[in-house]
Amino acid sequence: MKFGLFTCGLLLATSSVIAQTITDKELQDIRGSFKKDAATTAIQNILTTNKDIKSNALNHDLETKIDHLFKYRVDVKGITNQQSSGRCWMFTSMNVLRPSIMTKYNTDQFDFSHNYLYFWDIFEKSNLFLENIISTASKPMDDREVVEYFKSPVGDGGVWNLFYNAAEKYGVVPDIVMPETAHSNNTSQMISLINEKLRTGGYHIRQAVESGKKEKDLRLEKQTVLKDVYRMLSLCLGEPPTQFTWRFKDKSGKIVEKEYTPLQFYKEIVPADYTPENFVMIMNDPTRDYYKVYEIQNYKNTIEGINWIYLNLPNDDIKKAALASIKNNEAMYASCDVGKQHNRTTGIMDPKMYDYESLLGVKLDMDKKARILTRQSGSSHAMTLIGCDTDNNDTPVKWEFENSWGTTAGNKGYLTFTDNWFSEYMFRIVIHRKYLDSKAIESLKQKPIQLPMWDYMN
Repeated sequence: MKFGLFTCGLLLATSSVIAQTITDKELQDIRGSFKKDAATTAIQNILTTNKDIKSNALNHDLETKIDHLFKYRVDVKGITNQQSSGRCWMFTSMNVLRPSIMTKYNTDQFDFSHNYLYFWDIFEKSNLFLENIISTASKPMDDREVVEYFKSPVGDGGVWNLFYNAAEKYGVVPDIVMPETAHSNNTSQMISLINEKLRTGGYHIRQAVESGKKEKDLRLEKQTVLKDVYRMLSLCLGEPPTQFTWRFKDKSGKIVEKEYTPLQFYKEIVPADYTPENFVMIMNDPTRDYYKVYEIQNYKNTIEGINWIYLNLPNDDIKKAALASIKNNEAMYASCDVGKQHNRTTGIMDPKMYDYESLLGVKLDMDKKARILTRQSGSSHAMTLIGCDTDNNDTPVKWEFENSWGTTAGNKGYLTFTDNWFSEYMFRIVIHRKYLDSKAIESLKQKPIQLPMWDYMN
């Protein structure tokens, strides 16, 4: 008992450390650590007159050693451009399907209408937000869940399961059926106004609950808000078609004409086994146990849709599966921390591309786990994984992304990243389960471990 009291007292003392200001002695010590030798003076002269730290840290020796040639590469054609929007997850999901569609219909050119599915994604996210507000209306405004909902009612961002949910419900259409508009390419103003409308509606719903209104009244309020959202989307994006005629020219020069509903077209162009049971999201998150399945709660766009679910695997397992998929000419949805160590001029990424430590004379040595936990790194962009170059032992040395930033970004729209960069900054891949080993397949049978919507992987 005495030992227990002593331990408790020690813990209390440790947790109640009083914050202190920087003393004159400490400040003198800190100032004295900055030595103005010739090299330091030269670097200071450069950085005080040139704001671009990144360019000054570029590792030129490394850059010249990495080319854009790949031993294995999926047969892809054409680069898409998401413009000023956060729809990378949608573009990537569609880019994975594009090569097989062009083969199926014997044509050299095809693209999806990203605008069409974007309309329904935002509309469904709006409905989900309002339903979440109804279900949490009895909680205080400063409840963490309520705060999370009102912080960002809807947005462009997402992952593969959002594409699957929206496409399964509304189908897809070719780009010529519902082309991009000024607001699908530049989404910020429209989304800002829709969020204002949703926050207003959400607040009114909470007030209605507080005043004792019945559930049917809340549903009527929700319907009114959704009508306004639909109007705003239709004005900015155009109204989505319920049926359409697709006319295209095949490689022989023949013009083909077919009638579809968006759902009919979707069912015709996706693989027969295109389901979450067969196409699995695998993640490398060193902060959590490997060979475990995780689910981020309420991360979806449709009420009836699937949440974000992933299997956590070591990098070596992910790389082995990804290489097998590429060798079989099957591209993959992938997401990464694209801004880290990325030379946007050459389209090359490597953990040592920018030597900030040498330039600044300070250590920046966090590993992947520490970067995730401290929010220094996380997935920021989705792209299509299409290529891999290997050494004489068939061990990967570098990989290739098909990006959605147009042909002027990177290497004519493509990005090359080393295997070391893959280890440090790659996070997720959606891949057919046939490329996973038996241990991973067995792990998929587990009940997912639930994670909150504010999880750092979100």
